[in-house]
Amino acid sequence: MEPTTIKRVELLAPAGDIASLRAAIEAGCDAVYLGGKQFGARAYSNNFTREDLVEAIKLCHLYGVKVYVTCNTIIYENEVPSFLDYVRFLHQNNVDAILIQDLGMLDLVRKKFPNLEIHSSTQMHIHNLDDVKLMEMLGVKRVVLARETSIDTIKDIKAHSNIDLEIFVHGSLCISYSGECLMSSLIGGRSGNRGMCAGTCRLPYNVLSNHKIINKNEPYPLSTKDLNSLENLKELLDTGVSSLKIEGRMKSSDYVYCVVKLYRQAIDSYYKYGKVIINESLLHDLKIIFNRGYTKGFLFNTDIQDFINGQRPNHEGIEVGTILACKKKIATIKLSDTIHIGDGLRILGEPDQGLIVNDFYIDNKLRKEAGKGDIITIKVHEAVKPDSKVLLTNSQFIHNNIEETLKLNPRKVPISFKLTAKLGQPLTLEVNDTKNKIILEGNIVEPASKLPTSKETLTEKLSKVGNTIYKSETITLECDNNIFIPLKNLNELRRQALEQLNEKRLYQIPFKEEEYNIEVPDFEQTKLKTCLVNSKEQYNQVKNESYDIIYSSLDIPNTIRKYPKVMNSYPDNLTKILAGEVGVFNKYHSNIDTDYSFNVVNSYTVAFLHNLGANKITLSYELNETQITELISNYHQRYHKHPNLEVIVYGYPEIMISKFSLNKYYNNADLKLEDRYHNLYRIEATNDLMTIYHCKLLDNRNIDYYKLGINSTRINL
Repeated sequence: MEPTTIKRVELLAPAGDIASLRAAIEAGCDAVYLGGKQFGARAYSNNFTREDLVEAIKLCHLYGVKVYVTCNTIIYENEVPSFLDYVRFLHQNNVDAILIQDLGMLDLVRKKFPNLEIHSSTQMHIHNLDDVKLMEMLGVKRVVLARETSIDTIKDIKAHSNIDLEIFVHGSLCISYSGECLMSSLIGGRSGNRGMCAGTCRLPYNVLSNHKIINKNEPYPLSTKDLNSLENLKELLDTGVSSLKIEGRMKSSDYVYCVVKLYRQAIDSYYKYGKVIINESLLHDLKIIFNRGYTKGFLFNTDIQDFINGQRPNHEGIEVGTILACKKKIATIKLSDTIHIGDGLRILGEPDQGLIVNDFYIDNKLRKEAGKGDIITIKVHEAVKPDSKVLLTNSQFIHNNIEETLKLNPRKVPISFKLTAKLGQPLTLEVNDTKNKIILEGNIVEPASKLPTSKETLTEKLSKVGNTIYKSETITLECDNNIFIPLKNLNELRRQALEQLNEKRLYQIPFKEEEYNIEVPDFEQTKLKTCLVNSKEQYNQVKNESYDIIYSSLDIPNTIRKYPKVMNSYPDNLTKILAGEVGVFNKYHSNIDTDYSFNVVNSYTVAFLHNLGANKITLSYELNETQITELISNYHQRYHKHPNLEVIVYGYPEIMISKFSLNKYYNNADLKLEDRYHNLYRIEATNDLMTIYHCKLLDNRNIDYYKLGINSTRINL
């Protein structure tokens, strides 16, 4: 019997294209998240055209599946009109919610479209109670918590807030806090905040200690394993979070089907039996389709040694055998698992060797399948060494099974029919899907002149719902004896009832558009010079120089304290500070300067932060001079006020902040990172966090930012 005190959790599935969307629906998801061709944080997925989106929303709603569209990139000034047009289109086509990262766009959409549900994206870096309470105050319906948020923090947030909480439970992990990574942007020019992450963290790097490489056996020191929460799923479900999210918009439809089905069954077993039952066969298939090794992540405070897969950054499959011998490019393999013709194998070596199994032999006999303990011979491209491990990385057999399942056992919506046939009264048919009810009347029921219509015949006809999404689960008949019902009339009544049920399931979300208004303060135009120091030694070097403000990451008199981008909570009675994340505005509404990590790239975000109480706002590293000029010009035109803006003009930018620490991993306090081009990146470990700095010095001191309308320029030491 299902627990009555726990609201059923939503299973949220990824959909990178139409095939994955259908796979997610068939596997039993409650909702999907997907992206259009613009403004989504997975620009390299196939994604959906506007026409695709309209059809996807209709399809999902017919099956009772909600649709959340990702609008979670930062939005440049010149993109705002097209962004608004896109959001308007989504709202008019009944999308259930949109995900947003950009703070200015959150405020703009909330004011323009009050009936449109907003979810704060994980790129918004919501990770503590103050962050969540601010989102709640702003009218956000749901927050997608940072993947680094621990189960204990989730419980605390759940106990002290009323907002819906969405948690990642499976899939790829970013090594950095989402929304706080500039690695791909500043190194390769492909911004993660713009949906174009190049996966720079999954490239090979040397970890150096005293100029010596200490990770020769782990050339990918920043490449994470995949999150897998199945073993701890009961504990997570017990918290009462609203939604469990599976990552995977870049994955195949087979992956989506398998992982959604796996979690669907596990969640259903929790509600039915009070415990989580894991389908080991499905998990086995999922590992073959895609995995980088599994970790419980920071959600369940995993051992840091179990977080990284330093050997390889890509799919590793499962081990299925060992090379016994190889002669003339014919390898003999002893199997530890099953393989089939058409499978993809990888033989580990220097380098690895990949191949498709076109044929193989057991005792010189051609076979299509072989299992554990079998010894097979197979052609390879190059000679391989004995004892080399053989991995199964692609299974045509699994793919075919999924295709067959989708064809033979499509998802159906259970409905109940109630037919009332009383002599002299209209024939009445009621159809019910538990949420919607349709009642239709037909012709007057007449007595049978010859053969009466039997209840068996009526039941048979009502159970035939044809090529629809429905299955007739229960049929109730309240019929007089000796009646005649023309079956043609009954079939037509059933058809009309199902059509009207379709219309009800394709619900309309009331569209409403209002004017955007916001009050902002006016600031005097100044020419300030500021400096950020990270030690007392640095402070002593600059304290007598001509800086108007000195920020410090330490408590140093006569400086403004810089707080980190990751906070558990803010202390009481703060004076003026430089803040790194939004939760500060839950407690304080004045004397707050905001750092570059707020990802401010448009005038709406500037206005929003000033309205919250921000004094001075640092613009994003990802803006150029032209974009800054446009931002300030539009701000003046729209608000008729002057903003108070700062630009960082000098220093080594922080390109990543991570809860994972190489210093802890290697138990070494002094490390550097070296890329393939021998560039060196400084690593700093403070407050249980790792910060990686760009290898190249930013020096824009020659640019006259004051002429553009910037009030303050900052040097970071």
